[in-house]
Formats: sequence, C-alpha cells, structure tokens
Amino acid sequence: MKILVTGGAGYIGSICVEILINKGYQVVVFDNLSEGHILAVDPKALFVKGDIADRDLLFSVFAAEKPQAVIHFAAKALVSESMKFPSLYFQNNVAYGINLLDALVKFGVKRIVFSSTCSVYGSVNRIPIDENVSVRPENPYGESKLLFEKMLEWYRKIHGIRPVIFRYFNAAGATGSHGEHHRMETHLIPRILQVALGLEPKIEIYGHDYPTDDGTAVRDYIHVVDLVEAHIKALEIPFEGVYNLGNAKGYSVLQIIELSRNITSRPIPAVFTSRRAGDPPILVADFSKAFKTFGWKPKNDMSSIIHSAWLWHKSHPQGYG
Repeated sequence: MKILVTGGAGYIGSICVEILINKGYQVVVFDNLSEGHILAVDPKALFVKGDIADRDLLFSVFAAEKPQAVIHFAAKALVSESMKFPSLYFQNNVAYGINLLDALVKFGVKRIVFSSTCSVYGSVNRIPIDENVSVRPENPYGESKLLFEKMLEWYRKIHGIRPVIFRYFNAAGATGSHGEHHRMETHLIPRILQVALGLEPKIEIYGHDYPTDDGTAVRDYIHVVDLVEAHIKALEIPFEGVYNLGNAKGYSVLQIIELSRNITSRPIPAVFTSRRAGDPPILVADFSKAFKTFGWKPKNDMSSIIHSAWLWHKSHPQGYG
C-alpha cells in the first residue's frame, strides 16, 4: 500500500514514516520544510518538497504517485503563535486543507487519517476527557483543527471519504533515529532536556496558579511510537470517526521536571513566569473508545517517554542541525 504523508518531515510525521517504511509500506512525503527537516525523512521514502497551498503541485503528486491513503500531519501547531497570528492558522490549517480534500475526491482516495488535537476541547469540567465532551477551543490553533474536522465530516457525507480523526494529547518521546526538533521549541519535555544538556540556563514554568494540586498545568503525555501505531491500525482496520489518543494519566509541569531530573541526573533549574494565553489547566484523555473500536492502548509510561527523548537529545544535541 502506498501512503501519502503530509508533514512527513516533522516530528510526528517523520517517526510515522520511519515505522511505515519498516512495516513494508511505500511512502510519499509531502512537506514544505518550514518546520520539518530533510534529514528527518527516511531515505527509503519518496520526498516531494511542497506546500498544500500549491493546489497544482499537490494534484500532480496524486496523479503521478496514486496514493491509496493519506495521513495528514501538515499544519501550524503553536498555541501561543495562534493567539498572536490567527490568520496563519485559519489559512494554513483550514483554507489550504481544502486543496487536500479536493485531491482526495478528484483521485478517488477514500482513506484519510487526520492529526487533530485535544485543544479542541478547551477547559473542561470532566476529567478524563472522552469524545462526547463538548468542544470549546480556547485558541485559534484548536479552532482551526476543529474546523478541519467539520470539513472532513461534510466530505464524508457528500463524497464518501472515510476519515479517521485522532485527537492527540501531548505527543512526546523518540525512536533511536528520530526525535523532536522544532525551530521554535514550545513543548515541555524537549525544553526541559535542553536545560539538562546545558543548552539553556533554566526551564520557565508558565503559570503556578492553576486549579491543580501544585498550581501548574496538568497534561496527558503519549509516546510518539504509540501514537503512530494507532495511525497504522487506521490503515489496516476499517473504522471511522473521532478518537482520543493519550495515556489517561495526567502529570503536572512540576512532576515532569522532577521526573526528568531523576532520569537525566541533572539539576534542571526552573523558574515561574506568567501563564500563556490559551492554555487550559487540565487535559487528560479517556482513550477507551479507541481500545474498544480497534484494540489500541499505549504501551509506554511517562518514564519511558522521557528516557527515550533523553537518549535522542543526548545523541542529537543540535537536533537535525
């Protein structure tokens, strides 16, 4: 089976490509390299540098390569940036996404697996969060992902595509050869490990007055390999719909820092600063729907997530640079 992976040079996308290749899939990577890295692309994959904004190029790739399914990772994905420049998020994640959906229709590709986010939920009163919780995004990033989910539903009804939507809860961790390297790093675990490596002097904690046990935000983390395994199941098993992917266990920022200190044996200085706009206090997944529908559950705990990330960052202190 040939799979087109948009955003396949990025963090999650490149690891997905690595595992797809190892499982015998043919893979076409479509990425504009604005956030991804050419060195992160598995050399056994066909790489096309391009943007989903380029409708003609996208259509030409579908015509030439004839993918049988699409995994769609390509997106702007910074909450704080979306609060400053919402137009970037609605343009890239929604408007340009229409080109991809139209390509599916034109070339008869029915299967798409979409990388969505728990940010669609916003602040919720019920923890853990299942798929029936009302969606109330608190930032343009989450809103843009929700809008694309809604477009997928209409294309399902009208054109018969079969989407699988995965709402991620904080992907983290690494494989031996691929890890997390963003040009502007906002994710907690790689920021902590940059401090552990001596590349940054301290880790800033955004907010200490949340309604949580220690006052810092609580998040559910999932190993990126577990995440990718769900995507591969979506290619192999005929199911559709919306599914949360997480570990069903929340960790506060302070707990993650302390666990990282234990794993790295480094002091990791930390300081408090103000909250970031658009950050909910608690996000923890209920992944039982995924387990009941296609037998997925995470295999890696928080320690193994941080340990794998630490091994990769130690061997790649400058990332792919």
